Amino acid sequence: MARGAFTESLARSDRLVVVSAAAGLLALSWLILLRAEHTGGQPHDALLAPHAHGAGAAALLSGFCMWMVMMVAMMLPAVMPWILLFTRLSRGKEAGLFSAGYLVAWAGFSLAAALVQSGLQQSGLFDAAELRTGRLLGAIVLIAAGLFQISPLKAACLRHCRTPLAFFLARWRDGPAGALGMGLRHGLWCLACCWALMAVSFALGVMNLLWMAALTVFLCVEKVAPAGARLGRAAGVVLLVWGVWQIR
Repeated sequence: MARGAFTESLARSDRLVVVSAAAGLLALSWLILLRAEHTGGQPHDALLAPHAHGAGAAALLSGFCMWMVMMVAMMLPAVMPWILLFTRLSRGKEAGLFSAGYLVAWAGFSLAAALVQSGLQQSGLFDAAELRTGRLLGAIVLIAAGLFQISPLKAACLRHCRTPLAFFLARWRDGPAGALGMGLRHGLWCLACCWALMAVSFALGVMNLLWMAALTVFLCVEKVAPAGARLGRAAGVVLLVWGVWQIR
């Protein structure tokens, strides 16, 4: 009994460390975004102001940093159940590496988003000051996101993201490389599920904090609530109607 109580105490301690670290990272990311929004993305906020650099490598790096902070702020709450379950199953081992797998996946998406943003800006389809596309392209983005939300592919990705225990039972890998690989693999599944909603940021404003906050809550509910799948489809219909209304 004493040994079991000691083991359970260690498990609770591991979960507390993980939750504390995640909460600190989440708070830091939102503080950075709030500061950037408050200062209007002035040039002295170089890492979150791609428009302050014009074009080239500096602007791309700034855009990458901006998207990476946004990804952490929006996605971390939605994957916390997975991180906590992994911590419990692994008895605290390699939880940091498992979490790092998500960061690698989010970094890849952030780089892709920064490249798209840079390309749109250079072609005149993206307002660098407002950090958003024009009305027509924004409507197309909304319609595309709505169509994806109601598609069978979205449903398949969401089913995967709503069943963490099934994932671990089928794809468990021991050791540091296994932990990192599992985090990366599930991070990619999350991106496959959420990329269209993230892309809506191009239409509504890349640094639109209200949209980011709403999307953060929505992603958590969609992945956890019993009616999450139906809510996701309903959101798809709303995006479709919104996009069509924009081009009428």
